[in-house]
Amino acid sequence: MIRSMTAFADGEMSADNLTILCELRSVNHRYSDVSVKLPERLRFAEADVRRLISEKLKRGKIECCLSYKKQAGEASFNVNREIVQRLLAATAAIEAEMHNPQPFSALDVLAFPGVQQEQETDKEALRDKIVQLLDDTLDKMLETRAREGAQLAQLLEDRCQKVMLLVEAAHKRMPEVLNNLRNKLTARVLEMVAEPNFDRLEQELVLLAQKLDVAEELDRLETHVLEVLRALKQPEPTGRRLDFLMQEMNREANTLGSKSADREMTQISIDLKVLIEQMREQIQNIE
Repeated sequence: MIRSMTAFADGEMSADNLTILCELRSVNHRYSDVSVKLPERLRFAEADVRRLISEKLKRGKIECCLSYKKQAGEASFNVNREIVQRLLAATAAIEAEMHNPQPFSALDVLAFPGVQQEQETDKEALRDKIVQLLDDTLDKMLETRAREGAQLAQLLEDRCQKVMLLVEAAHKRMPEVLNNLRNKLTARVLEMVAEPNFDRLEQELVLLAQKLDVAEELDRLETHVLEVLRALKQPEPTGRRLDFLMQEMNREANTLGSKSADREMTQISIDLKVLIEQMREQIQNIE
């Protein structure tokens, strides 16, 4: 199944008086590049998050962002009174050394690191909830990637059919190209030589026809197109294989153009390269 590498998905779930939010974004990338953003309270689940993402998404630049909001039941918070007492004692000592001491409010005290303490959480239960939320969000992303992938596959199949039509046209055109070349060279020799050696001329024409023969290139193009169509039906990710096939198809199209001795064959080569480049751009976004 062809999947796009560009997608977005999000979800949320309640757990331990928290609302956990999950956002997933992915764009195309040559390899798998996973970036995870977690608040400190959820940092313990990072390894599980990375493992699950790597299991389900094989390629792409993936960004996962997990955050949380406190529910009404956790509106209260604990204060570390020992730290508060130490803080007040320290500030009293400092104020004694100052000429114009500046008092501070209770909010200033609460903002000091370590004064506020989060309630203890059941990490194992919270881990299970996070994994479940991420798993559901990944399924949403996979659905989006599959929908876009189906559209990309259809575009590639359409262009493969156009490539096959051009290859067929080149096969049909080649005998006429060689015949025209034979007639042109024969006429030129007759103009220049009163008594030409037709046996030698025939040998030269055979050698020239061999140099200009593009049957092998056209056959390989057909083979590559069939392989592309086969790869589009495979269940595993095939983006890299498709990218390699585009390189090979472009090489054959370039060779076809370099051997061209006819305006129509040159145009066929150009049309082939345009189609292959369009396919290559689409394949850059396939997992």
